[in-house]
Amino acid sequence: MAARQHTYKVQVEWTGNLGQGTPSYAAYSRDHAIAAPGKPAIPGSSDPLFRGDAARWNPEQLLLASLSTCHQLWYLHLCAVAGISVTEYRDEAEAVMQEDADGSGRFLRAVLRPRVAIAAGGDAVKAAALHQDAHRYCFIANSVSFPVECEPDITL
Repeated sequence: MAARQHTYKVQVEWTGNLGQGTPSYAAYSRDHAIAAPGKPAIPGSSDPLFRGDAARWNPEQLLLASLSTCHQLWYLHLCAVAGISVTEYRDEAEAVMQEDADGSGRFLRAVLRPRVAIAAGGDAVKAAALHQDAHRYCFIANSVSFPVECEPDITL
């Protein structure tokens, strides 16, 4: 198949002006809304460590969620093609970010921990191996500069 390009667009709107803009670091909210046509908005903020609202999604969580869901979707596809019926899938993903003294930072690693149940008679060894293929195909994992590990658990 020839290489193809896909374009994605979202709108991010800051909703945290408390009446005076950003005259100081403490004078504004980090709240924002992430939207795309025809979809419900995602309420966003920064991590509470950076004066954000803990009830809203932060960019770090959204990055980890993107890694986890991309892997999940590829895995389900590959299992369907291989004749393995997945009946449950739950990931307890975790990532570590380092903040440097100057305020910059980066993610050091992410670990996906999918807990997968397959229908009786399914090939658990093949189901476990398909996680490697899902990782290889995952667009998001292929786009980040930190290691993404996968520690699957397969049950019948």
